[in-house]
Amino acid sequence: MEVKQIGMIGTGSMGGMLSLLFAEHNIHTHFYDPSKQHVELLQSQARDTGHTNKITYHADHKSLCNALQNDDNKPKVFMFSIPHGGAADDSIDALGPYLNAGDIIMDASNEHWAATERRQKRLAPKGVHYIGMGVSGGYQSARHGPSISPGGSDEALEAVFPFLQQIAAKDGNGRPCVAKLGPGGCGHYVKMIHNGIEHGMMTALCEAWAVMDTGLGLSYDEIGSVFEEWNQEDGPMRGNYLVGIGAQICRTRDSEHGNDGGAVLSRIRDKVVQDADDSEGTGTWAAEEGIRLHVPHPTIAASHIFRVASADAAKRAAVKGAVGGRILPRKISGITDQAKFIRDLRQAVYASFLMSFMQGLHILSRASEQHEWNLDFVNVLQVWRQGCIIQSDFLVDLLESVYRSGQQDNNNLLANLTIAHELRETYPAVKTVVLRALEADLHVPALSASLEFYKYSASTSLPTSFGMY
Repeated sequence: MEVKQIGMIGTGSMGGMLSLLFAEHNIHTHFYDPSKQHVELLQSQARDTGHTNKITYHADHKSLCNALQNDDNKPKVFMFSIPHGGAADDSIDALGPYLNAGDIIMDASNEHWAATERRQKRLAPKGVHYIGMGVSGGYQSARHGPSISPGGSDEALEAVFPFLQQIAAKDGNGRPCVAKLGPGGCGHYVKMIHNGIEHGMMTALCEAWAVMDTGLGLSYDEIGSVFEEWNQEDGPMRGNYLVGIGAQICRTRDSEHGNDGGAVLSRIRDKVVQDADDSEGTGTWAAEEGIRLHVPHPTIAASHIFRVASADAAKRAAVKGAVGGRILPRKISGITDQAKFIRDLRQAVYASFLMSFMQGLHILSRASEQHEWNLDFVNVLQVWRQGCIIQSDFLVDLLESVYRSGQQDNNNLLANLTIAHELRETYPAVKTVVLRALEADLHVPALSASLEFYKYSASTSLPTSFGMY
């Protein structure tokens, strides 16, 4: 089915950028958003980009649906880009009187996979298709081409797949970063796991930044140069999105603030709130799924817990006062070869990144078995090749080669000889970095969790034997 027009519900940072992307592909976006601010911003952006003839505001759902009707009675196509939870149910209620058999709703929100499956069952008797569709990469990718993970009925996926291929990010070989993943809520589940992996990777990278900043006393520009070198050289950090933007963040200046040369990093609070205030639930859900499915995921879980602790700055300040401020990160002493230590740090971050990927894929594999989604993990990796936060060319190449070899246990990637070799090579570096960081009271929950995960996963002599006596 050729999609020539679409009904967009929700035009915040993601929905607004997607609307502009559709317009550039000559797809008319009819949109509704209860926020006057969102409406005015998108209308202004449409004027600035010359797309006013392709982006049309509607004041209610009836007007929106009437605009999508056509003479040949083709199915109406909608996309949601709204907060998770009840907003989607409210939108379905509002659209309900105007929906016909064959109409398709693509939920591009960060929604819980079980809620997606509940809505699919609700709409199926009317013949309305509901696709749970993760969209990755933030508003920048939404504007230029995101990573897309759709799940739903074969009929619905087949109908919209040409459209999704058209708007999706393209990898270095021009292949779209989208795949027909499977039935039910698997699309939103894959996006949830993407975000869990993202939290593991992001925390490990934050820890590396602090090791260089506080532990080694490097300037922000010097740290930016290290990240840039990691990202550009032909090594394990090649083509890694987080490392690449990490270099940019270190060098970002704000002329209005003279502190530390105007470096924006010098005035950002150590406070991550979206996991604790429930405005973004995917990290919490990913950690919960690992526990529910009995899949060890310590890098992801430790990272999530660290972010939650970060959110309550007042509580941390009270504890700091109670202990007299005696546990303070400080410079690492006794580093005689700083260049070698930074190389070890790169290996430690790489190992933690790889652990995050494997832990997420293990959860995904167990869920696929439980729900009979029959996920193709080469397809999952293709979705993550470009346009998403966990884009990492070297890592995805490595993991794809493992899956294509057929020599892997999807529930135990650590036992694959290729991956075992990679981790065996990084182990001394991870151990060195974690030990030196702990000596200096630096915060390394993700790096240390990765180290322990590797150690106990490779051991058949665990101290749990004592607890079982």
